[in-house]
Order: sequence, then structure tokens, then C-alpha cells
Amino acid sequence: MVTLLNTVEDKFAREACRAHGDQADELLEILHDVQHEKGHLSDSALRTIAQALNISRAEIHGVVSFYHDYKREPGAKLTLHICRAEACKAVGADTLITEAETLLDVKLDEGGAEVALAAAYCLGNCALGPAIMVNDKLYGRVDRAKINAITAKHMAQIS
Repeated sequence: MVTLLNTVEDKFAREACRAHGDQADELLEILHDVQHEKGHLSDSALRTIAQALNISRAEIHGVVSFYHDYKREPGAKLTLHICRAEACKAVGADTLITEAETLLDVKLDEGGAEVALAAAYCLGNCALGPAIMVNDKLYGRVDRAKINAITAKHMAQIS
């Protein structure tokens, strides 16, 4: 049996659109909801959103490609965002990045299947730098030992 690509629907994306009143001006919130639930924005989710909001897939592609936080492919199971802004750099963020890369055996902004490191430019925790964020949880005054403990804790939760 042949399935036409334009008939493939993402149920969660449809529900997210309905929750936002199928309003095109709610596109960013809908994209955030879908990515938060699924981990990335699939082709079927984007087609469903375009159809539900009555906007073109080209418009959605423009939004998704403009904002770097939207992901089109599944990412690592766990992503640590390490702040690289001036306040965190002043208290050792660059050293922390080097230590995290060694500890986790992954390079910044390259990722891996299990754990990825991503640069962030100000997490709003300047007084407690260096700061990292994992799954919307902010940590301050992070060092090598703390990254090890945080990673182990979060990996245990997703396993």
C-alpha cells in the first residue's frame, strides 16, 4: 500500500496546534511544545503544523532555520549547555569546557549519541558562574566534579 507523504500526520503536533487555537501567530510556542515533547521537529510534525495553521512549509522552514534552538534531527539523550558569556569566562568557563570534553569524551557543539555539550551565551546566572543548564535545570559554580555528578544524575533519570 502506498502512503502519500502529505497525508502523514503527527498526532502530538496536531494536539499542540489545537491547544494554541490553530493560530499562526502561536507558531513559536507550538514548535517549542513539539520539540520539548519529541526532542526534535520531524518532517511529519512540520507538515501537520503547516496544514493546521494554514501556512506554507516554506514559512515554517524559515522560522525553524532562523532559530538555532530548533533541532531537525534527534539529538543526544542528554545535552549540557555550558555558558560562554563574559561573566562565566571570567571565572573559568573555558577551563570547564575543556574538562567536560575530556570527562565526557565529546567536543563542544559536536555532540554524541549519549551526551552532548553545547555552548550557551548567558544563562542568566552570572553571579554563580561558571553555569550550565541541563534539561531546563540551571546549575551554578560548576566544576569538573559537579559536572560528573550532574551528568550521572541526569543519565540515571533517562535510562
